[in-house]
Amino acid sequence: MRTGVFGRNEIKRGFQHGQNKDESFTIISSYTMEVGYSLNSLITRSKITRRVGSSRLCSYICQCYEHSDLVDCRARKLTSVPHGLPHGTWLLDLGGNVLTELRSRTFAGLWSMRILVLSESHIQQIHPQAFYSLSFLEKLDMSRNHISELPVDFSQSLSSLKELRLDHNALEQVAPHSLEHLESLEKLDLSHNHILNLGPGAFRGLSRLRHLYLQSNWLGTVRDGSFSMLPGLELLLLGHNNISLIETDAFAPLHSLALLGLEGNRLEHLKFKTFLNLHTSGTHLQLAANPWSCDCDLHRVFGKILSVRHLHVDDYRNVTCREPWQLAGASLAGIDSQLCMAETATVLIITGAVLVTVIAALVTAEHNRKQKTKGWREADAQDLQEK
Repeated sequence: MRTGVFGRNEIKRGFQHGQNKDESFTIISSYTMEVGYSLNSLITRSKITRRVGSSRLCSYICQCYEHSDLVDCRARKLTSVPHGLPHGTWLLDLGGNVLTELRSRTFAGLWSMRILVLSESHIQQIHPQAFYSLSFLEKLDMSRNHISELPVDFSQSLSSLKELRLDHNALEQVAPHSLEHLESLEKLDLSHNHILNLGPGAFRGLSRLRHLYLQSNWLGTVRDGSFSMLPGLELLLLGHNNISLIETDAFAPLHSLALLGLEGNRLEHLKFKTFLNLHTSGTHLQLAANPWSCDCDLHRVFGKILSVRHLHVDDYRNVTCREPWQLAGASLAGIDSQLCMAETATVLIITGAVLVTVIAALVTAEHNRKQKTKGWREADAQDLQEK
């Protein structure tokens, strides 16, 4: 289960060699929050075991560890964030509690904090200015809660944040104003929420964003402008939504995109231009597990995509047909291209036959017209002679 944050041995080595907090943070910053260890496990297995005895709070409610400024308040049935936490706290784990809400200025005075874990804490509401004082925070994990919306000023005090996890919540939309101050953000996880649509400029202000996780939401359409102003985005995961339509220029602004995940949606057809507009040095596409309607148009679109040097369909062999029923379950790659060539030839033959028929009809009509005209002239000439 993904509840924690870092590589244990690297932190252990950092503190054993007497590195300061910033140097140690550089070590663990190379690990994403997805590694999945609780702070308590990290501390125990890293043998950082001597508690600071000068704080009554740490003796009875949380545990504080010397030299590292780690504060472990995990899974203590807390209904609110404890008061009087050490001002030098660098990493605070409050996961697995029963906080339900984050009140205004909950973390006031904790200027040194770099990592904050609030996962699995039954949080439903975040009040304005909840993160006041956390101007230097770099990692925030609020995954697996019950958050349905973010306050307008959510990002106002989080300008140094590099990683934000909001996955496995109940968010229904991405309000641009709530994220616009996250100018240092590199990774944003919004997967496993209830997001229905992304409006134009939904991620404005996130100019340094590199990884965006949006899989397992309720998105139906990917609209033009949804991913504007994200020039450095390298990874965009949109798998397992309800996407049935992608507008032509939806991905055009993503000049650095290396991986685009669209598997497990409701796509039946594609427009080649949608991917031709991806002006990148190389983009890998994931398109399997969609209900593809395997007609010759789709076959040609995939053929064109595969012919573009910088586009790579990683799971092409797993792209299977839903329609027509005769091809249900068949791999698109396995469908004989000769069938579509035959269809094209048939269309050309029919078109040619129609053109020949039309031309023949026109020639016949013109011939009949000339014959009639000639007949009228001869009749007129005969009448003149008789007179």
